[in-house]
Amino acid sequence: MKPVSQLVALGLLLFTHVFGATPGPPPNIVLIMADDLGYGDPGCYGGKAIPTPNIDRMAREGLRFTDGHSTSATCTPSRYGLLTGEYPWRKPGTGVLPGNAALIIDPTKPTLASIMKQAGYRTGVVGKWHLGLGPKGGPDWNQEVKPGPLEIGFDYCFLMPATGDRVPCVYVENRRVVNFDPADPIQVSFGKPVGAEPTGAAHPELLRMRPSHGHDQTIINGISRIGYMTGGNSARWKDEDMADTFVRQAVRFLEQNRGERFFLYFASHDPHVPRVPHPRFVGKSPCGPRGDAIVQFDWCVGHLLDTLARLNLAERTMVILTSDNGPVVDDGYQDKAVELLGDHRPAGPLRGGKYSNFEGGTRVPFIVRWPARVKPGTSDALVCQIDLLASLASLAGQALGAGVAPDSQDVLPALLGQAPRGRTTLVEHASGLALRENNWKYIEPRGGPKRNQATGTEMGNDPAGQLYDLAADLGETHNLIGTQSEKARELAAKLAEIRKPAPGVDKR
Repeated sequence: MKPVSQLVALGLLLFTHVFGATPGPPPNIVLIMADDLGYGDPGCYGGKAIPTPNIDRMAREGLRFTDGHSTSATCTPSRYGLLTGEYPWRKPGTGVLPGNAALIIDPTKPTLASIMKQAGYRTGVVGKWHLGLGPKGGPDWNQEVKPGPLEIGFDYCFLMPATGDRVPCVYVENRRVVNFDPADPIQVSFGKPVGAEPTGAAHPELLRMRPSHGHDQTIINGISRIGYMTGGNSARWKDEDMADTFVRQAVRFLEQNRGERFFLYFASHDPHVPRVPHPRFVGKSPCGPRGDAIVQFDWCVGHLLDTLARLNLAERTMVILTSDNGPVVDDGYQDKAVELLGDHRPAGPLRGGKYSNFEGGTRVPFIVRWPARVKPGTSDALVCQIDLLASLASLAGQALGAGVAPDSQDVLPALLGQAPRGRTTLVEHASGLALRENNWKYIEPRGGPKRNQATGTEMGNDPAGQLYDLAADLGETHNLIGTQSEKARELAAKLAEIRKPAPGVDKR
C-alpha cells in the first residue's frame, strides 16, 4: 500500500490531468450582460461590419460557446431567470415591466447574489435592472427605494431602474435616487400624464430622435420615452454619458474590493434603444447608432478587462460575457438601424431575434474567460444563463437546498471546458415555449402573427407546431413536424412534464 503522501500527490496529478489546473480558491467573477446583442453581431461570431476587438479578444483568450442561451427572448424574464435559477414562465408577473413596477424577486428566496454573498463574496450590480423596485404598488422615488438589489443579496448597486426608453430616467445608488433634490419631487405614471412635461406625441418638434412606434410620451434629453415623468430634473441622466457612468461605477467597485473576493454583475444598456452613444463612438461603424452602440459596449468590455489587468486580478477572475436576449433592429425609434444594416446579420445564421421562438431569440454570444483555469477554444455544449446560479454555487463550494433554483443545473465542467456537453434539454421562452433536446427543437403550437408588426421580427408562431433538426438545419427552415410526428409527440410530452410546477421539475 502506498503512503498517504503518495496517494495525495497521485490524486493531485490526476486532477491536473483531467481538469487542466491544480485546484485553488474560487475566482473573482465578473458577469457582463449586453442588452439585445445578437449572436451574429461580434466579430468572433462571424460579424464583419461592426468592430468588436475586445469581445473578440475575450473569445481568443477564453472559451466561446456556440450554443449558449439566455433564459428568455426578452429582458425582464431573462434577468429574472438568471438571478433566481427559475424559468420565468413558471411565475406570473415576470413579463416586460413598466418603470414603476414593484420588485418581482422574492427577497426571502436565495438568488445568485445571495448565494455568492454567503460564499464570502462582495457582491455588486451596476447597470440595467428592470426587475422592479420597491413594495407592492411600486416605489416612492422621493424616499428610500426598497426592497431592491440590496434585499436580494447585493452589497452594492448603481442602476437604471428599468430601460433607457422608459421613465424614470434617473439612476439609483443603493436605495436613493442619485442627485435627488427634495424640492423637485419625482412623479412617474404609466397610465395618465403627470405634471406639464412635453410629450413626443404632442411636441415632435422638440425631438432629436423620433419614435417609429410607441415611445412618444415624456421627453427627456430630447428623446420621448414610454411613460410619464415630472420632477427630478437634477437627477436625470444624459444618455450619451450612460456607458461611461456605468463603467466608472464598476471600476470603482473593482478597485474598492480588490483585496476581497468579489462578484460583479455588470449589466450594460447597449445596444438597447434609444441608441445614443457617446460622441467619441459616433460613426465608428457603418451600421449607424445601433452599430456604434455595439462599439461602445465593446469599449466597456475592454475597459473592464484592462482594469482587472491593472489591478493584477486577471488570472484569478472568471469573466463571463453574454446578452439578455437576441437582437432587434427597429425597436421603437427612427435611428436608421434598418436602412444602415447593409449585409450585416445581427442574428448570424439563426432565424428570428428578440421576442422570437426561433433560435435567434435566445441563442446569444456566451464567452467564459479565466486564464488560470479555462483553456482557450470553442465549445458546442448546450448551456444557459439560468445555469449560472447552480454552476457558480458549485464553483464557490455552496450546496443548494431543496427547491432552490429549481431549473438551474450545475454545468460547471462545461463552462470550464472540462466536459464537451452541458445540458441535454432546455426550455426556450419567448411568446410561447420551445423544447431543445440535444439538436432537436420542438416549438409548441401557437397562434398569433408570423411577424411582430412593430419590429418585423419573425415570431416563430405556428398553430400546428414545429420541429427542427438543428444539426442539419441551424436556420430552422425545414419544419419536420409532418415527417417526424413521433419525435414531435415525444418532445411535446417531455415539455408538458417539465411544465409541471416545482418541485416536480424535470432537471435533465
